Amino acid sequence: MSLIGGIRPPIAVLSVLLLTLAGITALVLGRVDNAGVPKAVMTSQQHFAEDGAIALRASIDESVTDLTRSAALFSAGEPVSGDAVLDKLGSTYQKWVGTAVVEVRSGKLVAARGETVPLTSLDSAALGDEGGLAPRMVTLKNGEVRLLSLALLSWPGKPQLLLVASSNLRFPGISIGQFRSIAVVDSRGAILSSDGIEQPEQVRTSLDRKEIAASNKQLADFARRAARAAGQDPRSSKEPGAGGYQGVSGSLVGGRLLSDRSVAGYATLAAAEPGEATTATGLGLSVVSMVKVADDPTRTTSPVFGLLAGSALLLVGGIAVAMLLGTVQRPLIRLFLESRRLTRGDLTRPVTVPGYGEAHRIGHALERLRRQLLGEPADATGSAARPRGLRRVGTRALLAICAVLLLAWAAPLMLLLNRADGTAVVPQQLVNDQRERTDTLSDRVRRALNEGEADLQSVASLIGSKTAAADMDKVLTRTYNESRRYRSLYVVDSTGEVLAREGKGPRVVRSKRTAETSIRLMGQGGKEPVVVGTAEIPGRDGAALVGEFRVEFLNALLTRPGLGVVRLVDDKSKVIAGNTGFLAFQSLPDDHLEDLVAATGQKLGKRARAGGVLYREGGVRIAAAAPFAGSGPAESLGWSVVSWQRADRLAIPEYEEQNRTVLAGLLGAAAAAACLGWLHIVVARPLRSLADRAESLAGGDRKAVLFPQHHDEVGAVTRSLELIRQQLQDQRRQQPPRTPSDRQYIRN
Repeated sequence: MSLIGGIRPPIAVLSVLLLTLAGITALVLGRVDNAGVPKAVMTSQQHFAEDGAIALRASIDESVTDLTRSAALFSAGEPVSGDAVLDKLGSTYQKWVGTAVVEVRSGKLVAARGETVPLTSLDSAALGDEGGLAPRMVTLKNGEVRLLSLALLSWPGKPQLLLVASSNLRFPGISIGQFRSIAVVDSRGAILSSDGIEQPEQVRTSLDRKEIAASNKQLADFARRAARAAGQDPRSSKEPGAGGYQGVSGSLVGGRLLSDRSVAGYATLAAAEPGEATTATGLGLSVVSMVKVADDPTRTTSPVFGLLAGSALLLVGGIAVAMLLGTVQRPLIRLFLESRRLTRGDLTRPVTVPGYGEAHRIGHALERLRRQLLGEPADATGSAARPRGLRRVGTRALLAICAVLLLAWAAPLMLLLNRADGTAVVPQQLVNDQRERTDTLSDRVRRALNEGEADLQSVASLIGSKTAAADMDKVLTRTYNESRRYRSLYVVDSTGEVLAREGKGPRVVRSKRTAETSIRLMGQGGKEPVVVGTAEIPGRDGAALVGEFRVEFLNALLTRPGLGVVRLVDDKSKVIAGNTGFLAFQSLPDDHLEDLVAATGQKLGKRARAGGVLYREGGVRIAAAAPFAGSGPAESLGWSVVSWQRADRLAIPEYEEQNRTVLAGLLGAAAAAACLGWLHIVVARPLRSLADRAESLAGGDRKAVLFPQHHDEVGAVTRSLELIRQQLQDQRRQQPPRTPSDRQYIRN
């Protein structure tokens, strides 16, 4: 018999699948969860740490790029003093805690601003070596760490100067909320900077000081564990094909203090694209985020449901398999044995005729053929049997009954049982994380727009009144290639006429290319929003440098896993950018989100604040909105970032139980469909066709040759019928021919 054909393999596979599924159902649906912290909360902390790592990496790389570009632009112009360089940098960028200009050859300090820059750690003789101008971390006497960025200022005939900028390793614009701390960790697990844990002298009670000491100890432990995990290959730290964050990231569970448990997320600094390397990624830094969540050790899942579901499947599956064995497999094997007996010439015993359907018809035809082999004429053996009542139930009907039995178990699991509905308990920490991450994302977009406007101001001031058109093209080309945020850069005069351009053609009409506001939103009513930055060029009678931001740049800023759908909306709640497909200037999908944006736009004190809510109307959803809040020209735009996601897509215990229940039902339905469909193809259809051909042969049709389609039981019966047909033909040829007198005798 064929290994994949015949009646035995499908029934055997169905038995194994149902038995395996019953065991999995009893174990998985009845699994007790004593972790106390839902997996969704753990994943959220991992995403929070990834957000911090992205913000820190972008801040470091942007700082180095801005310093290098500014030095290059200064070097391309007329020589200026060190004080003028630092004054210009200070008025354009407010990101460094200290800046200094040093003469390279003599080491003399030319100018300094802000915090004292630790210049003693610099070796001027090694600046010309490979990597001599690479940023480096320096530890101050008080234990704080500073990142030094270096760039050269070179003019013909002037001593070469070294521009040094010092910055701390704190996170720009990260909203940590309450009960959360965040730290920067080096490759050895040492904490370089941290935020969120109060100092002991800031509290009054001994209990608070004890809690602070425990938090610092737990954060240090998380830092060491994160540093060990950061040493692995990012590809081996995730499931194959998981994608997501390009660096190493994960979550950690700590100890319990009173009713709270410490949970942390960690992430290494990684480039946005795989295989890329940036200045920040080469520093070996990681970000650790720790939060205290309410621990509920009593929250369990009862094993009773899983055991009952597994037992029910064993019962239903046993009935279905027994029915297939008794009403399909056994009669077919009996037909196979009876047909072989007839072909061997054993004609003494009558054929045992099965009781139902096609097998009954084939058995009755075999009995008629046995009698014909004994010499009876075909018309004397009777006509084809037509079963009545229950005997009319064929193989297809039996398979349908088995399918109904198995679906009676699978359908309630898929559609009715263990429904979370609107009663699922969504941890408050998830709502808080949604709000804080959305606030961080809003600040990230605002800072990106401010950085773009600052770049325009820096380039415009360096162009000045004496730069020729050819030199303008060089400056624009360099700025355009170094930044991915602009789709077009161009210089216009007071009438809007383009004097120099780099990138794509302007989308702003000529009359609107100059404006008093530095950042504007245009394109309302069109297919794509146009975000425009403008910087006046000093000494050129109203000429300005215009930069049109790429919408793809804004979309990329909003793309973060674990936040669901994210939208950037203007002051009228119209969509400007998003992490998924959207229509420009369309409204938010429902009134709840618009109300949330309006509510968060109201100022509480001096500024508006982010808000997060949990909706249960029309499905459980977590939503958050965060308006632009902070300094810079982007704040005046009145934009907000809105995010929302369905709670049933999160790893919350109630929804996990629902998903496992649905999966068990789907697996049961799939096993039934696959195996019963297999039986229908290899047994039911061929058996029905064979019944018609067997009855034709028993009725006297000796011309139709019977070819087996498969090497299985049905094919074996077909081969036996073909042998019987040949025997009947030989028997007929061996009979003596009738004489005219015999025919006359028969007529009389």
